[in-house]
Amino acid sequence: MRSPIGISLLLSLALWPAWPLGFAEAIAHIYWNTAYTLISRSAPSSIVVVSVDAAGDLDSAGEAKILESIRRQMPRRVFVDMRVPYGIDPQGDTRLKRAVDSYGDDIGFVVRSSEMNTHDSSSIKIPTSEIFGSHKVYVSSWNDNFIHAVVSAPYSVNLDGKKYSTLSVALANIKPKSDGNYYPDFSVDPESIPTISAKSFLEGNLGSSILSGRTVIVTSSNGVTPMRYFGHRISPPVAHDIAGAEALSRGLNINLTFIPLLLLAVLVTAFAQGMNSRLRRVFLYLLIFAVVVFTPVEVRFLGIVLPPEEAIIYLMSYGSIRLWRRRTRRIQQTSLSGLPNFVAFSSGKMSGGYDVIVAVVARYEEILATLPRELHEECAKQIARRLSVGSGATQIYHGDGGHFGWCEEARPIDVQLSHLEGLRALFSAPLQVGGHTFDTNIHFGLDRNEGIDPLTRVNSALASANDALSSGRAVEVFEAHRLAEAPWELSLHARIDEGLRNGDIWLAYQPQWDFHGERISGAEALIRWNHPTRGFIPPDQFILQAERAGRIDALTYWVLEEAITAAQAVNALGPRFQMSINLSAQMVGKSDLVGNFREIVTRRGIDPCLLTIEITETSSLVDRAEAVHNLSLLRELGFRLSIDDFGTGEASLAYLADLPSDELKIDRRFVSRLLTSERDRAIVSSTISLAHALGQRVVAEGIEDQATFRLLASLGCDQAQGYYLSKPQPFDVMFLDYQARLDSWSRVV
Repeated sequence: MRSPIGISLLLSLALWPAWPLGFAEAIAHIYWNTAYTLISRSAPSSIVVVSVDAAGDLDSAGEAKILESIRRQMPRRVFVDMRVPYGIDPQGDTRLKRAVDSYGDDIGFVVRSSEMNTHDSSSIKIPTSEIFGSHKVYVSSWNDNFIHAVVSAPYSVNLDGKKYSTLSVALANIKPKSDGNYYPDFSVDPESIPTISAKSFLEGNLGSSILSGRTVIVTSSNGVTPMRYFGHRISPPVAHDIAGAEALSRGLNINLTFIPLLLLAVLVTAFAQGMNSRLRRVFLYLLIFAVVVFTPVEVRFLGIVLPPEEAIIYLMSYGSIRLWRRRTRRIQQTSLSGLPNFVAFSSGKMSGGYDVIVAVVARYEEILATLPRELHEECAKQIARRLSVGSGATQIYHGDGGHFGWCEEARPIDVQLSHLEGLRALFSAPLQVGGHTFDTNIHFGLDRNEGIDPLTRVNSALASANDALSSGRAVEVFEAHRLAEAPWELSLHARIDEGLRNGDIWLAYQPQWDFHGERISGAEALIRWNHPTRGFIPPDQFILQAERAGRIDALTYWVLEEAITAAQAVNALGPRFQMSINLSAQMVGKSDLVGNFREIVTRRGIDPCLLTIEITETSSLVDRAEAVHNLSLLRELGFRLSIDDFGTGEASLAYLADLPSDELKIDRRFVSRLLTSERDRAIVSSTISLAHALGQRVVAEGIEDQATFRLLASLGCDQAQGYYLSKPQPFDVMFLDYQARLDSWSRVV
């Protein structure tokens, strides 16, 4: 019963119209309304409706005159379907009685039910015999659906112990059944029913044989409620009577119930589900769908009622479940490898006593780019097989970017780390995929936090694997304290915006000393963050997050605006004062960088020559050509360029040769060992000489004592920066200090 067939069958039966949900009734209405909208034919000409509406309120004499006029036309039968005003005009009543009796057995009277689905004396009132006499009386009574559209009608109605035939049965001239219902043929277009105004009879404007041999229904819409007619507009009840007569005239009117179609749909889908050929399965699904949709309409014209709603609900449910399961399998399976992916990994149940491990293969995307697409699956499965053999895991999950995950029984941490190191050794042998050979380097992320939901554990191990890859470590263990910090780190960029608004993020300024001019000649603007609850947050903790979150651009432009304000205030005191700001290597290659810097300095009215841009983390430059282009344009605008932390990172000399610059900043790690290490002193001295040979100035940062300060002066360094001179200060403090000591700094030093 958990199969799509079982679930769909239960659902279709649960929505059966007899149950309170009643969804099947809505499906049936939509089905038949659509069918009869597309299928329409003219009403039979053998039945003519004579409408007395245009004749106004008729008395018994007026109705007698109409019946006399119709009698002269020699109709086959006449049914009087209107209110008979008997007992008001004795002469008119006599004339009406004579007119009715002149028809003999060829006339009958119609009474209508005042309520749908009710076929008893509470809704059907039979007038006294003074009106009908010995002539037959017929009933028009209907069953409707949830929006009052006519669905069926009884063959006959028992009222006070007497059985009355319904009008459609009389119109079809068949013998009524003792019980049961019939179903009208709504393909009959109610607009096409031949209709004549009784007023024409009264005025004598009709031919003498227009009703000859036909069945006539004399009717009035006064006091009669129109009813919904499938596939057409709301129509008077007489249209439904004629549609019912058309269905009954076929001689066969049987309701087979929903069981045959539903059973057929179940059997065909069960047979198709067991087939291996997808093309044949699709063919059978289309075939049974066509049978369910078209057969009920076709057999209805044979007089066979075959309700399709249960089978339609079954097929809809079956198809939806199959598609949902297929989509789920597709979501939980990596398409290229055929292995279950991390969605399946994180949605499974993880028992206690197990570690979650994620392995990441370095340069996996490059490996796939080298291989033909048809070998991608083989590549992933070879890696998964090695991991399965080494770990003993029966199921390996495959994620994007060369990630593979599994669960292992927890061991002591030293044993687990040793095990992963051994597993890593399995990948010392090259990977053979087709005719391609690859050396593989694999790193592991390990989550040991039991009791946490599987999704969090998988993501933790995934993050650890990425950290291990970026740091070059074999294994990275995701510690529990990182989970506590995760919400803070993941929302850091939003908190940065808040810090900028309320002033928690601000700029500190660290002065720079000019050895040649023997004065403070500038300052570096350094970003600071004092969080109201976490206190001071080191820049390296949030700058990296800002870069990852895409907030480094806004942060940089804010620093530039603030630094310009400070530079303008200090330069107003007289001596030239150079303001330095840091520019992340992530921004150097961006196409809008130069335009934004130009717009800001133009709007603020400052000479770009007063601003120095320090390029940080030069080893992180991705597009060196674009970086060189942008820096050259900034230099042409007048900005001074500085390579920060020179001597660290990768290829510092290569960047010095390629990047346009005016200044080098010697990293503090060389300056701090200047007095104790001859090698560091030689490196600093050589760097100063190299920079001067290239026409560049040198700034030494991290100076913390007078001896280092004096030694740098003797080596020919141009500028100094560090705690010996001043710690980074708020602008107001730095400005007042600079103003007070402008003329005395050299003596203090």
